[in-house]
Amino acid sequence: MNPTHAMNLALKAAWEYQLLTFPNPAVGAVCTGMHGEILSVGAHKYAGGPHAEVYALRDAYILLTGDLTLSGCDNSQQIHDYLKTHHNGLFHTVSMAVTLEPCSHSGKTPSCALLIRDLGIKKLYISVKDPNPAAAGGAEVLKVAGVECIFGVMESEGRALLEPFIRWQKNPFVFFKWAQRLDGTIDGGTISSDSSRTHVHALRDRCDLIVIGGNTVRTDRPILDARLVNGKAPDVLIYSHHDDFDRTIPLFDVLNRNVFVESSLERIGQYSLVMIEGGAAMMEASLKVTDWYVSYIAPKIGGGSFGLGSITEDFEVMNAKITDNIILWMKKKIK
Repeated sequence: MNPTHAMNLALKAAWEYQLLTFPNPAVGAVCTGMHGEILSVGAHKYAGGPHAEVYALRDAYILLTGDLTLSGCDNSQQIHDYLKTHHNGLFHTVSMAVTLEPCSHSGKTPSCALLIRDLGIKKLYISVKDPNPAAAGGAEVLKVAGVECIFGVMESEGRALLEPFIRWQKNPFVFFKWAQRLDGTIDGGTISSDSSRTHVHALRDRCDLIVIGGNTVRTDRPILDARLVNGKAPDVLIYSHHDDFDRTIPLFDVLNRNVFVESSLERIGQYSLVMIEGGAAMMEASLKVTDWYVSYIAPKIGGGSFGLGSITEDFEVMNAKITDNIILWMKKKIK
């Protein structure tokens, strides 16, 4: 097994669901066979759903046995119970790479460490030790059972993946989102592809607050909901020095939503996961409170007139995904 290759696949899988697992961390896992071949790749997709290890073990079992009973199953307990009953020792030659130490406790889902132990896996590569005391200790459980646990594989990349989870344990995690064309323009109608806009709505569904500039509200008259994923509409903070908004703008007419119009960003401190949307003025106003930046770059030129102005900032790219748009997850470089 090439642990770096396997861990890289696990990290890539986890990034697909970054922030979408709130309040849980994004986690990826890979199972490899006795000759190092990739058997399966799994990722935690949503809070309360199967953990990454469970998906990877489920799919490895299906591949090795041809038994399709668990195909499409998203019930953690059912997967755990079935694998424990039917594995017949086939995992003894399987190794795993996991971006985060497997959980030791049983909560909304059963313990991944106990499942790995009971299936007889002998070697586990782990990027980062679990920082959550309630879930930590999985490696110790596995070591007692004779499982070799090797920490620190692509550790810096694993810690970067985990940053939002660590942050929102005690403080808000704030990210700024914008869409642009190849020429840098951010105005002039719809920019992103359908898949990118669906991703944004999925992020909104996980957030508990959206922050947006007053001029954007006046010009675009948005609703700022998560309708493309049938999700919830988070609270909205309109950052503005003047409360002169037309209350027929759709965002004001969403049930179970609080809308605040305020001239400071202090309210952010009352929330856990916050998305800021806007242009140059909003980006400049929020530089001190923003942890990460997410940019959707559309393969288009023309159709807009304005970019992000005179802001000068260097970013570190933590993850890039290329589909019909480019999605960049970034944070400011430390100067």
